[in-house]
Amino acid sequence: MPKAWLALFLLISFSACKGKKTAVSGDAPVKTNDFLAAFPTLTLPFQAADTNVQKLADTTVISHKVMSQFVPDSVVTLFAGKDTKTKIHPIGKIDKGSGELYLLANFSQGKKTKLVAFVLDKKDKYITALPLLSNSNDDGHRHYVNINREPTFTIGREKISAENQLLYTRNGYAFNSSAAAFIAITNETNEDAHKNTDIINPIDTLPRKNKYSGEYAENKKNFISIRDGRNASTYQFFLHFEKNDGQCTGELKGELVMRDDRKAIFHENGDPCVIDFTFSSSDIIIKEQGSCGNHRGMRCQFNDTYRKKKEKKKGSKV
Repeated sequence: MPKAWLALFLLISFSACKGKKTAVSGDAPVKTNDFLAAFPTLTLPFQAADTNVQKLADTTVISHKVMSQFVPDSVVTLFAGKDTKTKIHPIGKIDKGSGELYLLANFSQGKKTKLVAFVLDKKDKYITALPLLSNSNDDGHRHYVNINREPTFTIGREKISAENQLLYTRNGYAFNSSAAAFIAITNETNEDAHKNTDIINPIDTLPRKNKYSGEYAENKKNFISIRDGRNASTYQFFLHFEKNDGQCTGELKGELVMRDDRKAIFHENGDPCVIDFTFSSSDIIIKEQGSCGNHRGMRCQFNDTYRKKKEKKKGSKV
């Protein structure tokens, strides 16, 4: 008798679990908790390549109607196409407890697969999406994506050249809540020499409404960008310089903390680099106080003055 009850209990439990797992594959609306439960929690860092992206998904299938309940139908169609035979498989979720929830899903049709990241807000409403990987590229490269604990999504490609040299391109993206979008934060490549001359400003799209936010520059190779911080006493900055005909370069990204109305300091735990910043209405003076050798060449320092650039007026054709 006890064995019979145990068998019945296991059968009911199995049926309940199976029903919950397959609920997202139907056409009926589902509860938010059931939809999110279909996505297992990802262990970070996470890596995937075009060679294994199709194998990442389990047998769970999310129907187009259920997916469109949480992601706009136009966005689902963008990745799945109008062919309802395209299968949507949940890969996993990333919840950093910061207000955003990341959901990764595969869109597969036959042997072709796309991996996409979706961002939901704290009310589980769709914000934006980022295509991460496809196994349909025919360019001779190995394509991959790496997701670290922040999370930053690094989308890359690489191949071995005829000279047995590793050629690569890596682009890093992070979700920015102020912009409600993914923004580019890193760009590395050795595939084309001219690309290496481009300086990617990782904070360019961040808000610049506060008193000292804006662009300060000598020229295109020597500048500092200041953007709004997490409060009125902080600013985000990105500093790049190239001196002595490019023989000495430096680059630093971080947070300024205002000490009074005009002066600020950069100092992070574990980094011996300390820099003082003095603002005026027309420029910014930068003076290195600590050892910043990890961020610049050995024969130059973060000591300079940059003039503030005038903001273009809205509607200006210049």
